[in-house]
Amino acid sequence: MALVENLLIVFVAGLLTALATGIGALPFFFVDDFSDRWNVGLWGVASGIMVTVSVLGLVDEGLAYASSGFPTLLIGGLFAGVILVEVSDRVLNGVTLGTDGPEIDHRYEDDSGIDEDEEIQPNGTSHSHDEPPLEAKAFANGDPKTLILILGILTVHSFPEGVAVGVSFAELGLEGGISVLGLSIPLLAVFMTVAISIHNVPEGTAIAIPMRAMGLSNWRMVGAAVFSSLPQPIGAVIAFVFVSWAEAFLPFGFGFAAGAMVYLVATEFVPEALETGAELPNGGRYELVAGFAAGVVAMLPVVVV
Repeated sequence: MALVENLLIVFVAGLLTALATGIGALPFFFVDDFSDRWNVGLWGVASGIMVTVSVLGLVDEGLAYASSGFPTLLIGGLFAGVILVEVSDRVLNGVTLGTDGPEIDHRYEDDSGIDEDEEIQPNGTSHSHDEPPLEAKAFANGDPKTLILILGILTVHSFPEGVAVGVSFAELGLEGGISVLGLSIPLLAVFMTVAISIHNVPEGTAIAIPMRAMGLSNWRMVGAAVFSSLPQPIGAVIAFVFVSWAEAFLPFGFGFAAGAMVYLVATEFVPEALETGAELPNGGRYELVAGFAAGVVAMLPVVVV
């Protein structure tokens, strides 16, 4: 019974991170635009929290569980986390999906039929810089089979975030955590859940923007945003079960989550923030650095204890 309760808690934590993605679409209920400065700042805060928790939390925990000598499992986990993120990106980038749903506004096309936001490649094909995300296209189509296909693809893409949440709950029920409903929730789990949730907010906004251009309703935008992160609670439960049943592999699990998180920050969060803030003064770097510093400062007092 205790295992079922633990799994439920981990699943709920993962579900909260998924629901946070929907928050990114809520501003469009009230405004037509969402400040790039705010988005860049959120990317920075999430990056700062995740790097701090990964380096001073996950890696430190992995070293504590590692046997004396060279932390082979921990380092192996770090590399495995990096590889998973890289492979998932390649899989996602290799998938294309047409849409028979509402069309994107073509008012800005010139007489050549090529959109101004597209550039001509050497082979004569065009490439759009504003290609709607897969989940946006799926919701535009409204095809259940397409939605299931995209959910499967996004499972690969969102799995690292879910793994990080699940691994951070490895010490669930032990002393030294925060008491919630009679259970001791590890501080690391709280921080990681908050970090992933903060990261998911601007990600939800990024999903909603092209859907608004496609003419979809506000609630469908929220639904698509949450839908894109649904694999996270699944990944969280799988990772938690793995580290709970194979305690000897805890260093690998902590290293895996840390490697995935730091690599995500370096290859996705920071580039996404800079792309979002491209039109801000100094390319949004000030907002990104300020947000990152705020995330680090917020985590340092509790992670180093």
